Amino acid sequence: MKKYTKDDIVARATELAKMISETEEVDFFKRAEAQINENQKVREMIASIKSLQKQAVNFQHYGKTEALKMVEAKIEKIEEELDEIPIVQEFKQSQTDVNDLLQIVASTISNTVTDEIILSTGGDLLRGETGSKVKNSIPGNCN
Repeated sequence: MKKYTKDDIVARATELAKMISETEEVDFFKRAEAQINENQKVREMIASIKSLQKQAVNFQHYGKTEALKMVEAKIEKIEEELDEIPIVQEFKQSQTDVNDLLQIVASTISNTVTDEIILSTGGDLLRGETGSKVKNSIPGNCN
């Protein structure tokens, strides 16, 4: 059995990352982001939110709770309006799709490594136990 180094693994991970960056999900994300950046109304709304968030931080710092509540309500209202714009919805969905893909890759790697460890030690996949744990859990098997 070939032994791999960390460098081998990182090289393969880099290949995998390049493959992921060329998927339909990532392509759609890039297009949606570009459309958002080109949309004047969306840009203005985002700028308003950022400005209000700075005000909120100041109000919070100086303990101005009423003013803080008003600013937070304004932020929430703009965020709701923003979420109703179709391109923003598409962008958020594309973010979710890319994140889902990354989660699938991460969990596949994690689960496969765990399964390989269990199998290579003669363990029990159904119980999720390695071979040494299985051997030491058999009654009367004293080592």
